[in-house]
Amino acid sequence: MGWLIEIFPNKKKSFRVKCRKEEIGLEGDIWFHKAQNKFLGGDRISLLEKIQELGSINSAAKAVGISYKTAWHLVNMMNNLSEKPLVDRITGGKGGGGTTLTKEGKTVIEQFRVVQEEHRKFLQNLECRLGDSNNLYQFLRRISMKISARNVFSGTIEKITKGAVNAEVILVISGGTRITAIITNGAVDNLSLQEGMNAYAIVKSSSIIIAQELLDAKLSARNIIPGTISKLIEGPVSTEVDVEIGGGNVISAIITHGSSEKLALKEGGTACAMFKASSVILGIN
Repeated sequence: MGWLIEIFPNKKKSFRVKCRKEEIGLEGDIWFHKAQNKFLGGDRISLLEKIQELGSINSAAKAVGISYKTAWHLVNMMNNLSEKPLVDRITGGKGGGGTTLTKEGKTVIEQFRVVQEEHRKFLQNLECRLGDSNNLYQFLRRISMKISARNVFSGTIEKITKGAVNAEVILVISGGTRITAIITNGAVDNLSLQEGMNAYAIVKSSSIIIAQELLDAKLSARNIIPGTISKLIEGPVSTEVDVEIGGGNVISAIITHGSSEKLALKEGGTACAMFKASSVILGIN
């Protein structure tokens, strides 16, 4: 029938499968796409089933908890996207009219339920293969943490140079930009950092200095990254400056409004983002 089947994370209508009594369960939705539009999902299938059962769009809408207007809109949309109508509206007659599913509509429901059942089995099998979910739970907590720092860059550790107390770590992010961090040797050991492993660098926007024509200047700051100003948000006291540095990466800085005016910063202009290696926090997944 030329549909694209897409599986989404849990939304309004979903099902949950469990393997034994694990702490982590998997959920998901299935949608049929057509003409780049969401065509059929669990909620719309439920509406079609209620139309078939009750013989009325109004009654079906009440049964699934949506308005009559919304139900009519969904039915029209499904009929328009389908090669053949899924719902047939009958007016007049001895029974006073009504609504029923066409043969195509009934087939669509059967096909959707087959896909849904296979999806359920897939998730159930995946849950069982996960085994002990405690480690997964801890991992998910780490990657879903919320931090206040505006700048988080993912990359690969290129070089680690240990000193007596601290270590210099160079991280290469997408686009080839290098970020240098100074952290303690203890932090290197605790994170088990090694050259070639993936890591991310975190830099607070307030730690970044925006300047111009600094590439040839001699400064103690290890990180001087040139780029193009992509956005300026002016405020009465502070200005937010976003600098594109290549590879899809953007550095955000917060500077004073006076500094922004003094530098005559403009969107599309060039600038350098500068920050100390000691201002960089390294993390791993």
